[in-house]
Amino acid sequence: MQSFKHDGFELSFIDEGQGDPILLIHGFASTHYVNWVAPGWVKTLRDAGFRVIALDNRGHGRSTKSHDEAVYTPRKMAGDAAALLDHLGIPKAHVMGYSMGARISAFLALEHPAKVATLILGGLGLGMIEGVGEWDEIAEALLTDDPDTIASERGQMFRKFADQTKSDRRALAACIATSRELLTEQDAARIAVPTLVAVGTRDDIAGSPEGLADLLPNGVAFAIERRDHMLAVGDRTFKARALAFLEEHPLDRT
Repeated sequence: MQSFKHDGFELSFIDEGQGDPILLIHGFASTHYVNWVAPGWVKTLRDAGFRVIALDNRGHGRSTKSHDEAVYTPRKMAGDAAALLDHLGIPKAHVMGYSMGARISAFLALEHPAKVATLILGGLGLGMIEGVGEWDEIAEALLTDDPDTIASERGQMFRKFADQTKSDRRALAACIATSRELLTEQDAARIAVPTLVAVGTRDDIAGSPEGLADLLPNGVAFAIERRDHMLAVGDRTFKARALAFLEEHPLDRT
């Protein structure tokens, strides 16, 4: 992996392939590898003729960790993504995010609209506007010494995921405290680029993909059949729909 420095963090990333660039932004407690390499996205996109860039968000993977809640707002993490594109000399790219990464991608489109050609928002629908339920239980699950004491099913899921990815659990607990900032309907109306919103039909976290797509000037929804929040990211129908979407909306360099 390569790395660059921004806002006091050393951020790790991969940059593979030739062609129009697409920036991939992973979800909470994940990494570029878990969300994008292992499920086959990097290979799929590279084989389709794209230059694939994917970073480890601050607090995750091989990037610098912090236990300060204030550094994990979606705007700050979107700033990392914008800085990575600048670091690579890329003025505009397709952008794809999953779950927390979808939120970061939306903030990137709001804060740095000239850098975003299209958006693919996976694993987060109307929850981006209305919220995705009670997440303090996740922070508690991450910080407890004994995972057997975790009563919350969602807390158990994310604690197990964090342990599997060998994450810094204190950094993740700080991240979950401030990375959930909501968009307003007015914010959504300002995201003018073509946007695909893809959510699993068994996802009880994300909220309706149609509900979010309807608020976007150029949004379209896609239901990932029979997939929950964890399994939808690698679904083959999701990959096929994303490739078709990118083919429908080639990168405009103007």
